[in-house]
Amino acid sequence: MNTSPNWHARARALNPQRLAFVDGKFTAATSGRTFDTISPIDGRVIASVAACDSDDVDRTVAVARRSFEDGRWSGAAPAHRKKVLTRLAELIAAHADELALLETIDVGKPIQDSIAVDVGASARTMAWYGEAIDKVYGEIAPTASGALGLISREPIGVVAAVVPWNFPLLMAVWKVAPALAAGNSMILKPAEQSPLTALKLAELAAAAGVPDGVLNVVPGYGETAGKAIGLHPDIDAVAFTGSTEVGKLFLRYASESNLKQVSLECGGKSPNIVCADCPDLDGAARAAADAIFYNQGEVCSAGSRLLVDSRIRPEFLEKVAAHAGAMAPGDPLDPATRLGALVSEEHMKRVLGFIEAGSAGGAQQIMGGRRVRQETGGFYIEPTIFAGVDPRSTIAQEEIFGPVLITCEFHSLEEAIAIANQTRYGLAAGVWTSSLNTAHRLARAIRAGTVWINCYEASDVTVPFGGYKQSGSGRDKSLHALLKYTQLKTTWLNLQ
Repeated sequence: MNTSPNWHARARALNPQRLAFVDGKFTAATSGRTFDTISPIDGRVIASVAACDSDDVDRTVAVARRSFEDGRWSGAAPAHRKKVLTRLAELIAAHADELALLETIDVGKPIQDSIAVDVGASARTMAWYGEAIDKVYGEIAPTASGALGLISREPIGVVAAVVPWNFPLLMAVWKVAPALAAGNSMILKPAEQSPLTALKLAELAAAAGVPDGVLNVVPGYGETAGKAIGLHPDIDAVAFTGSTEVGKLFLRYASESNLKQVSLECGGKSPNIVCADCPDLDGAARAAADAIFYNQGEVCSAGSRLLVDSRIRPEFLEKVAAHAGAMAPGDPLDPATRLGALVSEEHMKRVLGFIEAGSAGGAQQIMGGRRVRQETGGFYIEPTIFAGVDPRSTIAQEEIFGPVLITCEFHSLEEAIAIANQTRYGLAAGVWTSSLNTAHRLARAIRAGTVWINCYEASDVTVPFGGYKQSGSGRDKSLHALLKYTQLKTTWLNLQ
């Protein structure tokens, strides 16, 4: 993978795909309309992309349904699907530089993160599900001798994946890989802020041998293409990652149409709890800074609420601030940059509004809080830390989705648990302690889909990811993700 300093020149030379991908071909929207995708690095227009709407969704669903029913993919041998997805993983790795560059100019994340995390994890995820295809078995029920009960998993049919802008390629692959592995046909709708890597993924999938009509990409706005997907009566399942508010819309769309299966990975306001017996305060402080400032804080599982034992709070916050101070926003195309641009001007203004509300509400702003690098035309905010935050306040309850850390102190484990669970979200949490008893006690008591002990954001494709409460339902990654894209069939044979 190339990490040379020529990323700006390579960005200028890019000619990204602008058209939707339907039935194996790139095509304009039926209306002919387009929308501009704008780089948060400098505010320039990268490309005008096909703006698909309900007419495009209708024709794409018809294509996906036909490709599913005729068995060109759903009826293919697992060994064949394995071969194709493994080849696709290899193509993702081979095009790592191009994919990383598209990701960085589209959403503003540091190029090194796009290469090492987004593209690398995407290739590994695709390869893992490719390898998993022929290793998933059915079951035989424990019946009496006069009967045979077979339990098998079948692909659910036409699946739509609606993915966010913070990890556009990786979130797409988290859904595309298991859905295709299970034998479904798909419609992928990327966020309007970040359509470029989804279109490249479609091109690579075709090159890998995914049949025409099996993976289709319809860029467009949420209120048009997204809504049409949610309401479409011939889509069997929707897998969504994004805000809780939009997740609720997809549940409503399902109830108003065909009761399609909906799986949701939504917002988070994750607590990161540092106990007085933390085994490594320096390491925990560095991890706490990374947990919120990595990817500009635009991470659903970000450790955005830091809960610190009152006995170590001053010392620990000083260490966290020191690490945060070394993460000044920089040029995302510079391999040395650790903190890039926020995805859009609109989102930047939203984050700045939360910062203003925090200060107005009496929280102590101990660092950051300003827009920087305005001369570039891009959308950058300094790492921001609030101390002495009321756990019931707006900035402690709402998902800011930016480089803003709020900190609260606790005086007992009971208080830490109460604060940790005092939110509508339940996506993830962190615990730092030397006590095995404390670790288990907090892990059991915290209502979250993932609890990290003496680390944060550690994971791989073998373990499921998803949330409790209004952080959603269903799981991405691991074999458990296949549950979203298959349905159980019982076949009962009377042997008498």
